[in-house]
Amino acid sequence: MHGPRFLFSLAAALTVAASPALAQGSGGAGAPNFIVQGSTTFTHQVMDPHQGAIEKAAGVKLTVVPSKSSLGLLALFEKRGDFAMISGPLETEIAELKSTHPALEFGRLKTFEVANTRMAFAINKENPVVAVSDDTMRRILLGAITNWRDVGGPDRPIRIVIVRGGGGVQASIEDELLHGKSIAAPNPIVVQISSQVIKVTEQLLEALGLSQLSIVAKSTAHELKTDHPIVQRLALVTLGDPTPIMRRVIEAAHKVMTDAPQ
Repeated sequence: MHGPRFLFSLAAALTVAASPALAQGSGGAGAPNFIVQGSTTFTHQVMDPHQGAIEKAAGVKLTVVPSKSSLGLLALFEKRGDFAMISGPLETEIAELKSTHPALEFGRLKTFEVANTRMAFAINKENPVVAVSDDTMRRILLGAITNWRDVGGPDRPIRIVIVRGGGGVQASIEDELLHGKSIAAPNPIVVQISSQVIKVTEQLLEALGLSQLSIVAKSTAHELKTDHPIVQRLALVTLGDPTPIMRRVIEAAHKVMTDAPQ
């Protein structure tokens, strides 16, 4: 028969196997492994092109699980992740989670910005409008201006194209341009994922897509310029202070992104 020590060891092994995040830092015969969950924007901008360089610099292995910023934060609390990837203000993501998980200890979250990317307002290539002022864009997003003819465009209603549930792009625009107010334009076109924003904008003359400059530049859509650029901040989040090894990951990500060609 097996004694109590064997049973304890078996129970401990099963606990780690059931929760991969608890196994971080062990690494077995290889490098420590960390689970990184959250924003698809962070994934596309940072992890897809630079994961190998970050792993090499930090001496770790990273398992990346793209979803959305708030789900990455939830994974931290549920011990299914070691880092959350967010692509908008932490306060906005916390507000979304509070509505469904009010008892979580949000004060324990620590944010570390590693990169930023510029937002862009995308319009159809047939739309002749080139630029509007920041104030005019605010009035469009808040529903005070609803027709393109009022800003020198075609006689078509302005249809904002946004991702269901918001996301980092919308949160950054609401934070920086609308000073915390929510977008309130009438009859928005709501899509499921961020890549669909540009696809819709490319097809509809009335569309005003909320996207990223790098994505707009690769499409047939045009950027509708405003007075000042809006920056989307990409950050890693930990639950409590990061360990020394986790700090290496954060520092490596920041350095790789700082050194990357713009």
